[in-house]
Amino acid sequence: MSNPEVALVQLGIFIFLIMLGFPICFTLMALGVGFGYYAYATPDQMQHIFSNRIFDLLVNQTYSVMVNDVLVAIPLFLFMGYVVERANIIDRLFYSMSIAAHKVPGSLAVASLATCALFATATGIVGAVVTLMGLLAFPAMLRAGYDLKLSAGVICAGGCLGIMIPPSILLIVYGAMSGISVVRLYAGAMLPGLLLTGLYVLYVVGKVILNPSLAPKPPKEESEIPTLQIIWLLVTSFVPLSVLIIGVLGAVLFGFGTPSEAAAVGSGGALLLAAGYRELNWERLKESVFLTVRTSAMVCWLFVGSATFASVFAYLGGEAFIKQFVTGLNLSPFQFLLVAQVIIFLLGWPLEWTEIIIIFVPIFLPLVDHFKIDPLFFGILVALNLQTAFLSPPMAMACFYLKGIAPPHVTLADIFRGAMPFMTIVIITMVLLYIFPEIAMWLPDKVYGVAK
Repeated sequence: MSNPEVALVQLGIFIFLIMLGFPICFTLMALGVGFGYYAYATPDQMQHIFSNRIFDLLVNQTYSVMVNDVLVAIPLFLFMGYVVERANIIDRLFYSMSIAAHKVPGSLAVASLATCALFATATGIVGAVVTLMGLLAFPAMLRAGYDLKLSAGVICAGGCLGIMIPPSILLIVYGAMSGISVVRLYAGAMLPGLLLTGLYVLYVVGKVILNPSLAPKPPKEESEIPTLQIIWLLVTSFVPLSVLIIGVLGAVLFGFGTPSEAAAVGSGGALLLAAGYRELNWERLKESVFLTVRTSAMVCWLFVGSATFASVFAYLGGEAFIKQFVTGLNLSPFQFLLVAQVIIFLLGWPLEWTEIIIIFVPIFLPLVDHFKIDPLFFGILVALNLQTAFLSPPMAMACFYLKGIAPPHVTLADIFRGAMPFMTIVIITMVLLYIFPEIAMWLPDKVYGVAK
């Protein structure tokens, strides 16, 4: 068996093991070390079993991940999001947004999407947003007589916006893997993220206008609230969190600080915000730190395992074999993009976005260069695509998150049916991005100049 064939066996075993439910990072490290021992073997190695270079590679990759400046932003942004979540700031935000939007058709659903978008911007964690909004907004919509499927779709789709809208953790990880500036990625994701959110809102409002029974109007006692009271509610809930998020994003996009520095300021701001609302206590702080450490450790060890696995895979000739195979198909750039996005869509069923970005996207990046596709544009497409993975049956994780906290009468089939129209909207947004790539490329090129 030739080395490229061994590399393909390595990849096949990895896919098989993760389908069985083995932990991703440890599976990557085990296969990397196991196949690396074979790849780097020397004739005299039987006398010195630990002299194989794979152990040096593992140590070097671990050190490289731990000193990567780009990855410092991940725990800081995570901490910011967890503090906002634990301090009950989102409860206030949803209440004020639903009151302010009471004249809009489907006001609770629109307020849920707006709250999801803002909260997703603060945390970027799909499970956290869907779970919290599922406990907060989903029962409120059902009590108000909203259609069950529409309500479920709003929560699932809104909860996925954090993958796309900066400061997205996914874009930080993609930037670290591809070598693209995170600042440019944030600028590139801004307009597509706003476009997707706007299309969600237009869909909900249009559907309710056509069929008002899907979202009954709020009773008079809830809608006849003095304007000054509505303004005060927004000033005390929407404005502080918005100022925090805009300040963090503005610092990154306008060059006042690196993503890590902006994330540090955001973490401090979240603590001040929680203290200002009198929601900061030792228990909540401890939970936020614990969740941050747990999630950060998972991402970092995924990087270590993926880097080791990918190095051995490339050394055995796996990447070269795949590149040669794909280039031999004589695909056009559009056809390659289509095939790549279909593969990523299918990978999104069994895998989380972290595994896809860290493990499989590096396989596509050399091909992206070959087809002369801007890797920033490719990354924005991937970020959009991964939202469909969270919404599409049979492995729609956002739907399972909602099912886990939904009332007993809400079936998984109802949630799936509610999420499907929003998944269609994501696909429409991807098509628009294919046709008009300027949606992603205009802002980074305008602000930072065309990348060379």
